[in-house]
Amino acid sequence: MKRATLRDIARELGVTVATVSRALKDYPDISLATKQAVLATAERLNYTPNPLAVKLRQQAYKVVGVVVPDIVHPFFSDVISGIVDVVEELGYHVILSQSNESYEKEIRVTQMLHATGVDGLLVCLSNETVAVDHLRALQDYDLPVVLFDKTSAELAASSVVTNDFQGAYDATAHLLDQGYTRVAHIKGPTHPENTRQRFAGYQAALTAYGLPFRPEYVAECQAVTHAEGAAFAQQFMRLPEPPDAIFAVSDSVAIGAITALKEMGRRVPEDVAVIGFSDWAVCELLTPSVSSVAQPAYAIGRRASELLLREIQQLRDEQPVEHSRVVLDAVLKVRASSQRPESNPE
Repeated sequence: MKRATLRDIARELGVTVATVSRALKDYPDISLATKQAVLATAERLNYTPNPLAVKLRQQAYKVVGVVVPDIVHPFFSDVISGIVDVVEELGYHVILSQSNESYEKEIRVTQMLHATGVDGLLVCLSNETVAVDHLRALQDYDLPVVLFDKTSAELAASSVVTNDFQGAYDATAHLLDQGYTRVAHIKGPTHPENTRQRFAGYQAALTAYGLPFRPEYVAECQAVTHAEGAAFAQQFMRLPEPPDAIFAVSDSVAIGAITALKEMGRRVPEDVAVIGFSDWAVCELLTPSVSSVAQPAYAIGRRASELLLREIQQLRDEQPVEHSRVVLDAVLKVRASSQRPESNPE
C-alpha cells in the first residue's frame, strides 16, 4: 500500500503542503481547528513522517544511488565522474550499480538501493525498460528519482538528456553535405527514447534534403555492439545498391562497421563514409579517425546530480518536489571517416 504523504493530507483538506507541515509541527500561527483537522486526516490516512526528511533533520548519513547499464562504458564513466564531483562536495557518498541493460535487474537493484536507505536515485534506464512502475513505487515513498540519458515520458521525474534528435540530424546532414546520397542508419533498440530520437533525426535530415526514406537502409541493433555494426555493414554491402554512408547509433557500432568494411576491401571514407554517436576518446586514435556526435557526459552527470540534490532538499523542507527537464547540446566532431577525400586534411 502506498504510504500517505503530506501532499495527500493537503489534497484532502484543500490546504497547502506547508500548512500541513506546520500544523503537524504545532506551529503557533496555525489555528487549533486546522491542527485538529490535519491530525485527524493524518490518522485516518495512516500518515507517518517521511523517513528521508527525518533522517536529514537528524544529520544522518548521506548516500545517492546511481544505476547505469554498464559502469565501465566510456560514456557512463564520464557521467559518473560528473555525479561524484557534485555530490561529494556536499558530503554525500555514491553507491553504484549496473543493470546490464536488463529490465529485471534494474528492478532488483533499484529496490535494493531503496532498502539500503539511499537519499535519492540517479537512473539511466535499460534498453529493455518500458514500464516504470518500479520507479513510480519508489517515488510513492518520497524517494527522489532523476533520470538521465535514457528516460521515459511515463514517469513524472526530472531528467537530463542530450539533444539526440539534433545530433542525429547534424550527423546525417553532414554526410549529405559531403555529397553522399545513400545514407544508411544502424539504429538502436525500439524502446529507449534516445535511440528513437536519433532515428527521427536521421529521417528528418533525409526529408529536409529531399531524399526518400529507404527501409532497406535501416538495421536495428538489439545490444548495440561492435559485432552488430560489423554484421549490418556486411548486410548493407550485399544490397543491389549499397549505401555510400552509414550513420551508426553509437561509436561501438560505427567502429564495428568500419572493421567489416575494411575486411571487405571497402575504403573508408572513399567508398563508404561512417559516423558514430557519443565520441569515445578512442575515435581520435583509430585509422581512419572516426567522426562522431559528442555527448556532454560529464555535464549530464553534474546536472542530474544538481537536480537530485535540489529534490532531496525540497523533501527535507517538506515542500512539493519540482521536476525539470534539461536538454544539453550535442556537438558534431568531424574526422577522417566521414570526409570526402578532397576535403580530408589527413
